[in-house]
Amino acid sequence: MSAGRLLAASRRSPLLGAGAAVLGLLVLASCLAPWIVPYDPFAMDFHAKLVAPDWHHPFGTDALGQDILSRVIYGTRTSLVVGIAVVALAAGLGVPIGMVAGYFGGWVDAALMRLTDVFLAFPPLLLPIALTAALGPGLGNALMALGIAWFPWYARLVRSTTLAIRGEAFVTAAEGMGIGVVWILRKHILPNALTPVLIQASMDFGYAILAAASLSFIGIGARPPAIEWGLMVAMARAEFLDFWWTASFPGFAIFVTVLAVNLIGDGLRDLFDPKRAGVSA
Repeated sequence: MSAGRLLAASRRSPLLGAGAAVLGLLVLASCLAPWIVPYDPFAMDFHAKLVAPDWHHPFGTDALGQDILSRVIYGTRTSLVVGIAVVALAAGLGVPIGMVAGYFGGWVDAALMRLTDVFLAFPPLLLPIALTAALGPGLGNALMALGIAWFPWYARLVRSTTLAIRGEAFVTAAEGMGIGVVWILRKHILPNALTPVLIQASMDFGYAILAAASLSFIGIGARPPAIEWGLMVAMARAEFLDFWWTASFPGFAIFVTVLAVNLIGDGLRDLFDPKRAGVSA
């Protein structure tokens, strides 16, 4: 997508531009975290425990005397990695399965789709909880569990796109010329399936952050001393009612990040919608 088209899309949808701006600031903060945090995010000061927000600690401190602003900034790194890793794993599994199922059809399609149905039969967060519990607590295992649990959505999405492309003239011509299946899938099917996958991935990015935070909150995701927003909220449960800032600021960071990527996803969906494109033209 060209920069000019992105700029035009931002003008047509201010929310897309706002989401991109917020996400850009989060990426910048994660890259510059070592230089912009006011305190060492791991340093504990028991003389400054549960200090309310002030000029020295704009977000206050937690029960260990750690500066919450510094930890929220560092937690941006973890959250962005979570979103990228989960979406990449889910798409990496689902896209090839969807292309193969849609292209070959028949028993191959039936077998692969029944496999995805097994994963879809579980509630969205129950399967990741079960997989993480089986693999063992930890952020890496939580990301793997989420990616495995979410791949069926990409498989079904790409399968439907492949079925629509399978009978097109350029695919039939490539088959008539004796071109291999792998080349057809890579050069013809995959490029045409990338647009819906990109839109789905932009929407799932925020949900992946939220799901990983949920797993950390119940104790099977990130573990101390890792800095992760969901874990920060979980560790603040005991004192939240008396010291509101301990959980409010990391919770608000989750809210802002998920909102930003959802705005981007909505904007991309509108940008690639042929009906909207026709109206705009």
